[in-house]
This record gives sequence, C-alpha cells and structure tokens, in this order.
Amino acid sequence: MRLDWARTTLRLAEPLRISRSVMTERDAIEVSLSHDGAVGRGEIITSVYYGLDKAAITSQLASVAATLTDEHWTPDERLWNTLHPGVRAGVDAALWELAAVRTGVPAHELFGLPRWVDKPTARTVGLGVPAGEAAAALAAKGFRVIKVKAGAPDDVARVAEVRAAVPEAQILLDPNGGWTADEAVRLLDAVAPSRVELVEQPIAPGQRDQLAWVTARSPIPVVADEDVTTVEDVTDLAGVVDGVNIKLAKFGGPTQALAAIEAAKAAGLDVLLGCLVSSSLGLAPAVHLSGHARWLDLDGHLLLAEDPWTGLGGDDGVLRLRGGPGWGVARR
Repeated sequence: MRLDWARTTLRLAEPLRISRSVMTERDAIEVSLSHDGAVGRGEIITSVYYGLDKAAITSQLASVAATLTDEHWTPDERLWNTLHPGVRAGVDAALWELAAVRTGVPAHELFGLPRWVDKPTARTVGLGVPAGEAAAALAAKGFRVIKVKAGAPDDVARVAEVRAAVPEAQILLDPNGGWTADEAVRLLDAVAPSRVELVEQPIAPGQRDQLAWVTARSPIPVVADEDVTTVEDVTDLAGVVDGVNIKLAKFGGPTQALAAIEAAKAAGLDVLLGCLVSSSLGLAPAVHLSGHARWLDLDGHLLLAEDPWTGLGGDDGVLRLRGGPGWGVARR
C-alpha cells in the first residue's frame, strides 16, 4: 500500500462573500492510495474556519503513510482518531474509491445506492452581488435551486429580488450564523412570503437552546450546519432543528457521513448534503451519497475558475456521473 499526495491551488471564478469572510482561492491536497495496480483518490481542502492548513495536512499525511502496509490498509486506530476530520475525509475517500475500483463498481453502490439518479444541486449567490440578476443568470443556465447567502442589512430585499427573478425555483437561505435569535425570527417571518425552502444555521453555533427557540417560531424549516460536526451532534439535535447539513470535510469522510445520515433518519431529521469549495474530485464522495439526502448543495466545483477534474456535471444545475468504477472523475 502506497500513499502519495500533491498540492494544487483552486482559484474561484469570482470572490465568494459570506457573513464572516470573503474567499478568492484555497489550497487542495490530492491524496492517492495505490495497491496492486488499483488507485483510490481523495482531496483535502485547507480551511481557516476549520483550522486546517497545508503544514498540518502534510504532517498528518506523513504519519498516516508510515503506518500503511500491504497487510494493513488503514492507519492505526489511535492515529486515525487524532487526525483532523478534513485529513481523515481525504484519506477515507481514497480508501472507499480503492475498494470500489477493486470491486469494479461505482462508489454509490458501496454506499447502498445501486442505481444512480441524476440530481439537482443548489448554486450559491454570495453577498455583495445583485441577487436578482445573479439568480436570473443561474436560472438561464438551468439551475432550479438557488442558495442565497444572508447576513447583510438588505437580506429581506435580496430574497424578494431572487423570488421575483426566479418564480419557480427553490430558494435556500444561509446566514452562516450571522443573525441573533430575535433577528432570525423577525427576518424569517419577513422572507416567508418569498417561499424559502429552508434556512441554514440562522444563529451562531453553540447556542442549542436559542436554536430550538428559533426553530419553534420559524415558518421555514431550520437546518443546522456549523452546529453539527459529529454523529453525536446529529442525535443531540433531534427536536432542536428540522434538518442537518452533512459535509464530509467536517465529519471525516464517507464512513462518518453514512453514520450521520443513518442517525438523522433515526432522529427524524432531513439531510442536506453540503460542501466546501473544492474540485470535482473533492465533491465526488458527496455526489455518490446524494441519493440519501433530501437537498443537495454540491456546487463547490462550479465556483472554480478552472476545475482540474471532470465527471460530475452540474453546469446546468443537474449532477450527472460519467460512470465507471470508483468516483468516475478524470483529470482534464
């Protein structure tokens, strides 16, 4: 068993502004696991918010590489548990693809989804851009699910602009925890006439009682994002919110994401599959899991100026696999 990695920079087509930051690029580490001629791949994304930089990634990957042998495909359990979830996500993805390639099936079959169905994904409209114009441009390309970033003084007006521009589209609203509880209830009442499908993380994380208070008063389903990073969090949020956003980079890869999905189903919570800005390689594991989710927000590869990988579709708002074993993505 051999573990290799290489760094690349992913540049966005245009800056993405949310309530807490503005992003223009991020670094990605491509991970590959090789065994008997078969290769499994994953991607690790740097993140200031999640406290993961290039130095930490490469140091932890070196530790993993030192534990792998032909007899032992996975790292020592004690080491595995000390890895940053973002690093685990990349290595775990590579292990899953390696298993799928060796079996000769697409990864979604290993995820309990024997038949692939094309799925619509949301596309994000960031802060600081004319929301109605941006949404109309996306609708012209085929997008029918629009995610509107919030956390600015004109949130209500921006949502109304989007609804006027795309009368039939689903609207997802995401303040990234940028509202207070009182603001959240007031603003959600105000945007309800625009037929918003859901709101993600309306208030800052770590306020579970306040989040439950908002959910109880919201006319719109509330989905936790920053408040949910583990399977235990999913279980604890039963009765607090209506759904959870499962991002593989924060859970630690497909293995924990599958466990979180099962926990959500058991708790009666809907699942939104989300992502960080990443390439098609980084998005592929979540796309293969998409049959388990009610909503998809898997547009990270579509925000790039140039995606080094291809194979997921999405340019017209619909995710499509090119087929083949594993992730089914190829380098451009």
